[in-house]
Amino acid sequence: MNIRRATPTDAALLCELAERTFVETFGHLYPPQDLADYLDSAYPVALQRQQLESGEYAAWLLEVDGQAAGFAFAGPCGLPHADVQAGDGELKRLYVLRDQQNGGRGGQLFAAALQWLESRGGALWIGVWSENFGAQRFYGRHGFEQVGAYEFPVGRVRDKEFILRRPAQAR
Repeated sequence: MNIRRATPTDAALLCELAERTFVETFGHLYPPQDLADYLDSAYPVALQRQQLESGEYAAWLLEVDGQAAGFAFAGPCGLPHADVQAGDGELKRLYVLRDQQNGGRGGQLFAAALQWLESRGGALWIGVWSENFGAQRFYGRHGFEQVGAYEFPVGRVRDKEFILRRPAQAR
């Protein structure tokens, strides 16, 4: 197992892994057309590359036996909450392929992203599906508390997402 910082040349791999893990984790929840519409727009390679080149975003790849098996992606907070301030960071995605879960790998990815986010200052934010109780417990153990909610569109479906925050002074 290896965790490494992704580079702009990893943009296509990150997008492919993001799509694969999203479908594996949540695909069963959506009508096929809504899922297809979401996937067509959610992970554009050019945007991923641009974000990684900007220095405002960062990603980490989990590799097992030389194959990508998970990733974390972080950057400026884009969640719809009135208390978001310039300089606040957000863990935007954290996914590990199903067959690689429950070995602490997600926690290691989280730690890498968290260290980077903390070094930038500001509060830390995470959006999490309201029905993902395991993730909510995990983030709660790391000092994140629910401070809001919003609707996350997947095609015509609107999921209820919780907004979690950990204040800067809690670190």
